[in-house]
Amino acid sequence: MNIVFMGTPDFAVPTLKALAEAGENITAVFTQPDKPKGRGYKMIPTPVKTAALELNIPVYQPLSLRKGEDAEKSLEILRELCPELIVVVAYGKILPKEILDLPKYGCINVHGSLLPEYRGAAPMQWCLLNGEKKTGVTTMMMDVGLDTGDMLLKEEINIGENETLAELHDRLAECGAGVLIKTIESLRAGTLTGTPQDESRSTYSPMITKQMSLIDFTESAQNIHNKIRAITGYAFLNGKRFKIIRSEITDRKTTDVPGTVTASSELLAACGDGILLKLTEVQPEGSRRMSADDYLRGCKLSEGTVFTSGE
Repeated sequence: MNIVFMGTPDFAVPTLKALAEAGENITAVFTQPDKPKGRGYKMIPTPVKTAALELNIPVYQPLSLRKGEDAEKSLEILRELCPELIVVVAYGKILPKEILDLPKYGCINVHGSLLPEYRGAAPMQWCLLNGEKKTGVTTMMMDVGLDTGDMLLKEEINIGENETLAELHDRLAECGAGVLIKTIESLRAGTLTGTPQDESRSTYSPMITKQMSLIDFTESAQNIHNKIRAITGYAFLNGKRFKIIRSEITDRKTTDVPGTVTASSELLAACGDGILLKLTEVQPEGSRRMSADDYLRGCKLSEGTVFTSGE
């Protein structure tokens, strides 16, 4: 089957590699343009571009698929490639109807949630922010809406109590690759059927902003823990930014003011519901990320130190 693959970040790479390993004929890869990074503003390729070049697959990086000269050229290229199927995984661009209608078998998207829940750009982050106990991957037949097409196959996974975004991301990326291969197998066998999404159950997961990472210790321990897992929280300690990368909820209670730090053999912070949150991995301003144990060995905090939401 002639397939065009569209994707950009690390999340899409396992699916691209799985297609190649399955012997599918991937005629081209479309991905976002290279972006400048670092002090020298060196142009960095997307993870999907890097993987595609390693697989000797032609790569195209249009600025837009919807308007302008790039869009016209992209449509012309796709018509020449004549794909039977387009596979889309976290591409980051909306496909116009002309492209959606082009392949014989349509465009199939691999989405990192159990649709119709958590449509949109940040399903994994919002699952963790909301304290969900399970999530999964859905393959979907794309239409002109935002993640609104008919669902094809799903696979559900449980979310660990202390699982972070990075860990969940990697598990779902591998899960998505497997579900896509099963979807194509069903497509070939003629057994693939779509199920319309129940709009009454749909939820949306918008983009994450930097401001959302600021921790307010008057919130509950669970809410703070979820934020740390999902988007890496930060607060201010003695006037300096202090990232909190990992945490654990304890069963210990306190009457201390929210944000008060207890630092003996463990690094603990009082939360608004009177629960002590154990901080296990941190990154003080101007320093590397480290375990809380390493931090405490090099820094002695005075009694009554409090995390704040401002400098």
